[in-house]
This record gives sequence, C-alpha cells and structure tokens, in this order.
Amino acid sequence: MATSSQTLPRIAVYSGTFDPFTLGHEDVVRRAAGLFDQLIIAVAVAHHKKTLFSLTERVHQVEQAVNAMFVGLAEPERIKVLPFDGLIMDFCGQQQATAVVRGVRNLTDFDYEAQMAAMNRKLRPSVETVFLLPDAPLQCISSTLVREISKLGGDVSQMVNPVVATALQAAHSAALKGA
Repeated sequence: MATSSQTLPRIAVYSGTFDPFTLGHEDVVRRAAGLFDQLIIAVAVAHHKKTLFSLTERVHQVEQAVNAMFVGLAEPERIKVLPFDGLIMDFCGQQQATAVVRGVRNLTDFDYEAQMAAMNRKLRPSVETVFLLPDAPLQCISSTLVREISKLGGDVSQMVNPVVATALQAAHSAALKGA
C-alpha cells in the first residue's frame, strides 16, 4: 500500500465549449476544486458548433473568471485552463487525469451525460466520471440561453462573470454594427 507521500495527485478534467462560461460553470469549478488536487478546465475547439467567441477568447474568459473566483486564495495554481481538440479521453490520458467532471442541471443533461460516461469508460476505463449539480438558482442557466438573452439586449449580469458580460455586449454590438 502506498503512503501519502507516494500518492499521485488526483487530477480531474472539466471540459466544455464554454461559449460563454457561466456562473453555473463557475459553481461546478468551485465544487470540483474542493474534491481534486488539480482541476484542468479543458476548453473545446468545438468543430461541430458555430461559437460566438473564438477558442482564444473563450480560454481567456475562463482564465479571467477563474482568477476572479479565487482572488486572494491559493487555488489558482491548482486550476489550469487549457484548450483541447479531439477526444476528451485522449486529453485525460495526456494530462494523467483520473476523473472527468460534468455539470448536470436536469434529467435531460443526465441522460446525455450518462451515455457519454459509459462511452468514455469504454475508451479509457481508468478515468471516472463525476457528476456535480450546480447550486439550485444556477440550474436554469445554459450558455445557449445566455447567448440568446444577451443577443436580444437582455441583462445577463446574474448569469455570467462581469468579464464575460462585457465580452457578450461587445460581441453583440460589433454584430449589430456589421449588419
């Protein structure tokens, strides 16, 4: 049996498109950071989606939001934000992760995520999937709804970090000027 000095760090990956990164995502990060030695937030290239923000913009927004979440605490060095392309299980292998964290807001999310967890287990049996529920007031927030509300001029300040809210406003203002 290994002693604690020989124990490998528990590394988890929390992946998503994060277009945009919401307060629900932040809540999952906060919870996961308390469960693992290191958390890697993996921002997906998302070939299958037309994103509002570029990969570089999304990575930067997540970094800023995470830094604001843990300002004054020792957490930021335990949390990395990295872009990724390809299969999440391959990324987990590259990062030596032992778990994937998934936020689940409702039964629809759970049905989809349970199927993905089963498939991921076939691809890499050594990586566990951990489901975390965001705080109840945040469960209605989705990136899709935030983008739509923002596009229509609605206030999303209770759904995203101020940095993300500013980026959303700028993106929609630029789109209106270009129209």
